[in-house]
Amino acid sequence: MPRSATANQEMRARSRERILAAALEVFAAKGFEAASISDVTATAGVSRGLVSYYFATKEDLAAELLDRWLDGIAAILSIQGTPDERLAGIIDGALMAAATTLPIQRLAISLMMQPTTHDVFARVEDAKSARLALVEDAIRDVFTARGAADPAVEEMLLRATLEGVTVKLAIYRETFPLEAVRRRVYATYDLPAPAGPLPISSPPVDRLRAK
Repeated sequence: MPRSATANQEMRARSRERILAAALEVFAAKGFEAASISDVTATAGVSRGLVSYYFATKEDLAAELLDRWLDGIAAILSIQGTPDERLAGIIDGALMAAATTLPIQRLAISLMMQPTTHDVFARVEDAKSARLALVEDAIRDVFTARGAADPAVEEMLLRATLEGVTVKLAIYRETFPLEAVRRRVYATYDLPAPAGPLPISSPPVDRLRAK
C-alpha cells in the first residue's frame, strides 16, 4: 500500500534530522575542516545521494546547524518580567545553552573564528540579521530600563562576556566553575543573588585545566 503524502513528509523530515545530527556529531569529533560528507553519511547510515538531496555541500550542513543555533539565541525574546528579571533570564539562558548544547556551541565558535570558515558564519548571520537585531534591541531595552548611559555598549559587553564564558566552558568543561561565574556575573550587574543553582553540574573554583 503506497505511503500517504503525510507519511512521506514525516520520513523526509526524519531523514533530514538524522543527517543533521550526524553532521553535528562528526563536526564535533573531527572539526569542520577535517570532516567530510563521507563521514557524515557513514555516521548517519544513509547514502551519499540522500545527503546531497538535502545538502549540496558540507558548508550547507554547517549553515543549517548555525541557523538553528542563532534561532536558539532568539529565545530571549520570550523572557518576561522586570528589567532585573529579564537580565537574569538572559544570563541564565545563555549559560544553560552553553552547558547543555556544547557540540553546536563548539561548531559556532569554530566557524566564527577560523579564517577559512568565517564566511559561512557571516552568511548565516547576515540571513538572520533582522531577527538578531530584535535580540540586540531586546537586550538594549533592558539596559535602557535599568538606566544605562550607553545601552548599546552594555549589550555588546554582556554578549562578549557570555560568549567568553561559552568559549572557556567548551575548552574546560570538566573544571569550569559555571555556578560561581554565574553568581559573579549577577553581582557585576547588581542583580539579587540567584535563589538556587542551575540544574547542571558545576565544579568548585580551582584552576582551569583541560581533561
